[in-house]
Amino acid sequence: MNTEAFTGRAQAYVKARPGYPDAAMEYIYGLAPTDAVFADVGAGTGKFTELLASFGNKIFAVEPNADMREQLVITLSQFPNTKILDGTAEATKLPDNSVDVITCAQALNKFDLDMFRIECQRIGKSNPIVIALYNKTPGKIESTSHYDKTTGTFYRNPEVRDFPNPVYFTRDNWLLYHISMSGVPMESDAGYEEYTAELNAIFNRDSVDGLLRHDLITKVYSERIV
Repeated sequence: MNTEAFTGRAQAYVKARPGYPDAAMEYIYGLAPTDAVFADVGAGTGKFTELLASFGNKIFAVEPNADMREQLVITLSQFPNTKILDGTAEATKLPDNSVDVITCAQALNKFDLDMFRIECQRIGKSNPIVIALYNKTPGKIESTSHYDKTTGTFYRNPEVRDFPNPVYFTRDNWLLYHISMSGVPMESDAGYEEYTAELNAIFNRDSVDGLLRHDLITKVYSERIV
């Protein structure tokens, strides 16, 4: 796992990354046994973790990037049922057989999948549920192909559910949304001005009354790992 991919992007992530719809959260929570202990791996700034924490279950939030983890502490400060760990998907630092459900939001494609499966088997109680979710742009090939490849490699026979997740961006948040993505040019990088000009052109073309609607789909994969 590349632990530095999001260095310098935490503030943009907090301000502009879309969240997850209530229907998806209720579905995910419904997959878990009563009083389940969760491990949210690759928790980032806590966009997904805080929604999960609101149900009241014990949650271990695992995040290797220092910038993201600093914001994660702030996000989860109101949830005494959470504990933050400086660990990776391949080495979470959780005890053996300690969790019922393992989640990863917008993160599975960053993991070493073979090592992550071994880690899930180690930290999970008998046949733990592993849940991955992504916000995808329907019909946008580059938005879906690497996610599909990753889930197709990791899962063998997953349950898959889709949930509508429309998002409205201001111009500033539209730009920050893309800056929050790993591999995208930042202000100090070559190509930043050209990339930003392209994003502004899209906003100018498609926005209405200063807002750009982005019709995302939250896709949820779940399967017990044997």
